[in-house]
Amino acid sequence: MTEPADFGMEPFRIKAVEAIPLTTRRERRDALEKAGYNLFNLPSDAVTIDLLTDSGTSAMSDVQWAGLMLGDESYAGSRNYYRFEEAVRGIFGYEHVIPTHQGRVAENLLFSRVVGPGDTIPNNSHFDTTRANIENNGGRAVDCVIERAYDPADPHPFKGNMDLDRLRETIEEAGPDNVPFCMLTITNNSGGGQPVSLANARAVAGLLEGYGIPLLFDACRFAENAWFVREREQGQEGRDLGEIAREMFGLGDGCTMSAKKDGLVNIGGFLALNDDEWAERVTRLLVLVEGFPTYGGLAGRDLEAIARGLEEVLEPAYLRYRVGQVASLAEGLRDAGVPILEPPGGHAIYLDAAGFLPHVPPEEFPAQALACELYLEGGVRGVEIGSLMFAAPDSETGEVRHPRLELVRLALPRRVYTDAHLRYVVAACRRVLERREEIGGMEIVDTAPVLRHFTATLRPLPA
Repeated sequence: MTEPADFGMEPFRIKAVEAIPLTTRRERRDALEKAGYNLFNLPSDAVTIDLLTDSGTSAMSDVQWAGLMLGDESYAGSRNYYRFEEAVRGIFGYEHVIPTHQGRVAENLLFSRVVGPGDTIPNNSHFDTTRANIENNGGRAVDCVIERAYDPADPHPFKGNMDLDRLRETIEEAGPDNVPFCMLTITNNSGGGQPVSLANARAVAGLLEGYGIPLLFDACRFAENAWFVREREQGQEGRDLGEIAREMFGLGDGCTMSAKKDGLVNIGGFLALNDDEWAERVTRLLVLVEGFPTYGGLAGRDLEAIARGLEEVLEPAYLRYRVGQVASLAEGLRDAGVPILEPPGGHAIYLDAAGFLPHVPPEEFPAQALACELYLEGGVRGVEIGSLMFAAPDSETGEVRHPRLELVRLALPRRVYTDAHLRYVVAACRRVLERREEIGGMEIVDTAPVLRHFTATLRPLPA
């Protein structure tokens, strides 16, 4: 089928609308103070444009909504599970399909059964819950992304690629027997939503095969990654997106996925594996903590919506629109002089907080300060991906290690906001940029020992 011409328009029309909260600066300041300067603590009715996450915030299609009415809520053997299983196998190709209510549960189920004290798990870049689930089970999460990923201005088309030398060094240092598996996150969320090339994935798989180490994908944004492979990788031009995805997953032994991203749904995820023993271990735990293997904590209607969403997400017209909308936001921010991580990824724009607030040191959380100022300016909620999320004491020296990037992620919910909304975001960023010398850092008032960015309270410091 010939793909439609690109006229820069959304490949859908709007059937229902939702009112957007419009607030005053005083109301936003009061809300921010009450939230302890943590944007996770804000009520949604205090947020005008919510770019906190693209997870579970998509607008479902009429086809998905229709599927909800076909939900079979049988406790065991729901027909929607078999539809879901067929859809997952058709794209990912793995034998065992284990539903969960979201991606971090898939991580927890697997890691609690195959990761133990002394184990090392390499990844291009671990996201927050992945790292936390590994460390909670006594493992060590090691990032092995290429060096160019740490330069916000570098236009490398595949900044999510694994550094093969770093991966090899990590395996040799830990000992292959202490590396139960390696992960590859597509696209690489912590590093700016950057894609991984097929060539790099092949090389990773080949290296791991020599050590007998399984390769697992964090597949949350697999469709966006497939789009970038087709658009940017030599020899992949014009290929069917489903074929690209199947080739990528064929290099591995399983995957975790939050379907709240490229499944286009508001809840749900899964773990898919080829290893019979791992699948049996995980399924036994699933029955204990999530539910029967044919529902895994989800209603039948949710399984149906995921199955339909996985089919829709690979439509070229949708992905052209999706990636194009992110690129359009990037263009507007560039024109306004706002420093961003280049090139733009498929699901979000990442503001370079270190470049935006060069006078704020990492120990004063420049990305959190910038995120709060953006909310205060226009009611735009993003999320800090920097020292608040990732700084941690070195296990040997006790010295705090700060991440090499200080970012504010503006994640676009799928099929939710229009170009006019994005122009509003650009205007808010521009106004914050104009007064950036007046912005100081932040300090922590109270925090939790794990995943502190979700619940910590902070206060501003003078500029």
